[in-house]
Amino acid sequence: MLDRFRIFKKFDWILFICMVLLLAIGISILYSTTLTMVGGSGEALKQLIYALIGIVIFFLVTFFDYTLLKRYSSILYIVEIVMLAVLFFVGKQTMGATRWIELGFFQLQPSEIAKILMILVLAKYFSVNHDVMDKPKHIIRSFIFMAIPLVMVAAQPDLGTAFIFFVIWLSMFIVSNAKKIYLVYAGVAGVISLPIVWRFLKDFQKHRIEVFLDPSNDPQGAGWNITQAKIAIGSGNFLGRGLGHGPQSQLNFIPEKHTDFIFAAMAEEMGFLGVMVFLGLFLTVILRGIRIAQHSKDLFGMYLAVGIVAMIFFHVFINVGMNIGLMPVTGIPLPLVSYGGTSLVVILASLGLLESIARAHRKLDF
Repeated sequence: MLDRFRIFKKFDWILFICMVLLLAIGISILYSTTLTMVGGSGEALKQLIYALIGIVIFFLVTFFDYTLLKRYSSILYIVEIVMLAVLFFVGKQTMGATRWIELGFFQLQPSEIAKILMILVLAKYFSVNHDVMDKPKHIIRSFIFMAIPLVMVAAQPDLGTAFIFFVIWLSMFIVSNAKKIYLVYAGVAGVISLPIVWRFLKDFQKHRIEVFLDPSNDPQGAGWNITQAKIAIGSGNFLGRGLGHGPQSQLNFIPEKHTDFIFAAMAEEMGFLGVMVFLGLFLTVILRGIRIAQHSKDLFGMYLAVGIVAMIFFHVFINVGMNIGLMPVTGIPLPLVSYGGTSLVVILASLGLLESIARAHRKLDF
């Protein structure tokens, strides 16, 4: 009987429990905040179905040998580029952005899949060239690998996701053998290029940044999102107003309350205490991911774990930041919580990869 459960011997139960609790919180908040929307709680039911599919994929990936993916990094990179390119021809445009492919029963968001593929490709490159990453040519090559899909995603336009691509590359660069002085050079170059980047931004993107700096510039337009989100978060007080009893979310004052601004709805209904528990669960996931990276049996697994942790951390950081007015409003979802099938399944698959890396290390002490 015990032999049947031997495969779970090195399973990271803490990571798994935190994942399940975050999913439960997300679906509960989604159900509560969409009751007054057209279609009722249909989004919550769909999210539950996506979650079940994602959990199946999570376990399949967990018990898959992640090192096999290293052999197919070139193919995965081609798939990533082709997938993003196809979007420009058959993609569905929503609110001025072309980010989804309509499949009838499901809207596929290629940029979400591209994130995990990018992590796999960069993990292969950094691990193979780990000992020579101090040479500028390898840094430049790795940057070019990342920059091509980044530009394609930015052209959708989706600057939030494009930034996540850069963060994934930067996280692997930091833990590599590359000389950190290059970060200073890159930072100076980035500051110098800001006026050029500003000229290429679309009007609505410039407006979002201007409103982020001063929401009062457009209180009834773009500034409305941030203002209403702040009101909702503040009104939650310590214990919250209870599920289904948040006036800002129930009366639809919070825009995109099931996606971009679901954190504000959560803070209103669960309060400061609930938010702290929620963020504590995410912090635990991040710390488990860092521990898994530290104890990985190989460099590929280490870089893979670092990329996944960076992706999840900055998703949370940016989403929460824009809800409380510390970051510009972007379309970055809150992992395991925001409504969206592709994003949810990708995050669950990513956590499955972390479990696979953990299982491969026999001496990892849980």
